[in-house]
This record gives sequence, C-alpha cells and structure tokens, in this order.
Amino acid sequence: MSASIVIVEDDVMLAEIYQLRVQMGGYTCKVAHDGLSGLQVIKQVKPDLVLLDLMLPQMSGDEVLANMRKSDWGKDIKVIILTNISEAEAPDGLDQYTFSRYIVKANLSHNELNDVIAEVLAEPAKESVQKPAAATSETPSSSPPAEPPGNTQSVI
Repeated sequence: MSASIVIVEDDVMLAEIYQLRVQMGGYTCKVAHDGLSGLQVIKQVKPDLVLLDLMLPQMSGDEVLANMRKSDWGKDIKVIILTNISEAEAPDGLDQYTFSRYIVKANLSHNELNDVIAEVLAEPAKESVQKPAAATSETPSSSPPAEPPGNTQSVI
C-alpha cells in the first residue's frame, strides 16, 4: 500500500504541480487550498505525511500544525513545511511544534520533491519529528550544515 500525503497549498497551480509529482512518485494524494479545509482533510485522511504551506487563507499553516499537534489524531503525522517564508521570518512560536523539514519553495526543484518525501517517510517516527534548532540558516541542499547525529531537521 502506498503512503498517503495531504498537500495544503493555496496556490492552485503549484498545488497541482506538487500533486502530479507526488502521484508520479506512487503516493496517494489529497489537496486542500486553505488552512481550515486542510485541517479537515488531514483529520479525515490521517495521512502519512503533510506538505504544509505557512501562508494560507482562513487558517495559517502554523495554526494548522498547532491544531494537529494538540490532537491525538495528528500528533504523530509527519510534516514538511513548504513555504516561501525563510525560516528566520517564520511565525513566532513555530519552533514549539514538531516537523520533519522546513523547505523554502524557491530552493526546491520539483524534481527534488519526491526525494525529500521519500527521506522523510523512511525516517523512524520518533526521529522524523524534530523541533527546529534555535539558530538555523538557509543553506543549499548540496552543502547542509553539520548537525549532531539523530537530528533530522534540515533547511533546503
């Protein structure tokens, strides 16, 4: 059985590109275009992974993540934050919630998306959801910063 992924992205064209890439990777996929419906789809589907934008209408991505982490159904779902907000400009308090990756969209080619998804899905559950480091920097994926063993947080 293939892994299920929910994409929460308000840019319809970008969401379609992500959906096509995800489906080409062999995953099942649902898409929501605002935070409120995204949260409802996530609760209904209980996917293996969520690709979550931060700047969303109706409910921001950080609010979606906060609601997921406060619930029994969403506390262990893996999340990749996929946004155009640099990590330094991320909403206050985002670091209280666990996620697997923080990726700035402009730094990710569509061809890399399934590679990142496969990496996150392959990570053991207890290690896949790490809080971001207090001090982070945006680094191209070809030369990630050195991190202690076990920390799966990365910025692409």
